[in-house]
Amino acid sequence: MENIIYITVVFLLAGMVKGVTGMGLPTVAVALLSLVMPPVEAAALLIVPSLLTNVWQLLSGLPVYPLWQRLWPMMAGICIGTGAATLAENALAGGALAADAKMASGVLGVALVAYAAMGLLSVRWRLRGSEGVMSPAVGALTGAITAATGVFVIPAVPYLQALELEKDELVQAMGLAFTVSTVALAVSLAARGAWQPAAAGMSFVAQLPAVAGMLLGQRLRNRMAPEVFRKCFLFALLLLGMHLALEAAWH
Repeated sequence: MENIIYITVVFLLAGMVKGVTGMGLPTVAVALLSLVMPPVEAAALLIVPSLLTNVWQLLSGLPVYPLWQRLWPMMAGICIGTGAATLAENALAGGALAADAKMASGVLGVALVAYAAMGLLSVRWRLRGSEGVMSPAVGALTGAITAATGVFVIPAVPYLQALELEKDELVQAMGLAFTVSTVALAVSLAARGAWQPAAAGMSFVAQLPAVAGMLLGQRLRNRMAPEVFRKCFLFALLLLGMHLALEAAWH
């Protein structure tokens, strides 16, 4: 019962963050859930809420096809990277790497620290002339990190920001990348036997607080300073990531 309450609160908070910022649901959900369960279990709970909210985000803007034409190499890279990392995990000692919750928590912590630090330092890149090479490479790295941690913002989001898309295009591009990453993660979890009926059922239940939180966040977006919220959010992620990384290193 306590776990159900905790999961509900986590997805309500994660949905609110996504409603305000347009991103952050998987990052917040997996990070907080990893405090009480292995990251692979947290990722299994993420599938349905993430897919629902990201498809919603993807379809709420401009026509999707022009964006797909530009970003499909990155999407293909995400699928390939996730698949390759999953095969590697299953091949190493019969999947021992995937079962090593301590290692996965450490990797997740490092990813969160890197993401939060780049956001707090306002690190921005401009990419000109090398998109054809960078897109599949960034996608593959994002996919590999997704398979290991269940979080798919690094390096996808900094890369999409470097493309200097218009605001609405950027939000939609993140929705596209997150949707593809969620589907790839679901296939990865199924291949590792982590997508069990219990996890699937709880994931369907978790979509309710996630959607409620997202609607609340969208209302809050116009009533608060987004930059202040973003910095508080990133600072909290930084502390949480440091906690996960240090805990994995010490034990």
